[in-house]
Amino acid sequence: MFASKPEDTPTAANSDAIPRHIAIIMDGNGRWAKKRFMPRIVGHKAGVETVRAMVRHCAEKKIEVLTLFAFSSENWRRPEKEVRLLLELFVMALKREVKRLNDNNVILKVVGDCAAFPEALQQEIANAEAITSTNTGLKLVVAANYGGRWDIVQATRALAIEVASGKLDPAQIDEAALERHLSLYGMPEPDLFIRTGGEERVSNFLLWQLAYCEMHFTETLWPDFDGDALDVALSSFSKRQRRFGRTGDQLELGENA
Repeated sequence: MFASKPEDTPTAANSDAIPRHIAIIMDGNGRWAKKRFMPRIVGHKAGVETVRAMVRHCAEKKIEVLTLFAFSSENWRRPEKEVRLLLELFVMALKREVKRLNDNNVILKVVGDCAAFPEALQQEIANAEAITSTNTGLKLVVAANYGGRWDIVQATRALAIEVASGKLDPAQIDEAALERHLSLYGMPEPDLFIRTGGEERVSNFLLWQLAYCEMHFTETLWPDFDGDALDVALSSFSKRQRRFGRTGDQLELGENA
């Protein structure tokens, strides 16, 4: 379904540079609602509207992959009522949005430990993925019951099974071997990470994949994050010099080897 991950290629700052893959922590829904003296779930519902708009903006800008952190493995610690409402909202959003995604040639992929979700939600996820699987446009990845540490652990466990069965020599284990079992295998690594809501941390999101990602933090709460806010992040990205271990002088001289 997804193209192979390319090698990291150093680039000089380029005003026309567009990231292939954007990863976003959608933070601030609850605070957005609280500022309006509304229940937190109202903020989460407003956040769904922002997701729809962001998918459209990214598709228009020819972004290849958009990964959204929807529900972390730590979010189970929230009040039981809020967790239940979030899962119900997830089901409703899938039912409501799958036709729209399909009509707009978007591929939906959900990554994370989905086995922990209620059966109805698991069925909606499988249905939405199946309906959009043959599309060729933007790849929308939703990380749900996902954690970066979980991702690395489950990949390590898969490698251990291969070693125990005799299919893999431990001496053959390298970064590429582990990456084959990570949730985003086959996709380009994120080029731009955005976190809304004013916090400046990655919160156990894509720990392996963010190794060389450019970071953009904004005070804007997720329901208020719009096309103009995305353009600010993209403008910031275009001014970055991505060296991947090389020096700036090497890039200026065009030395990629």
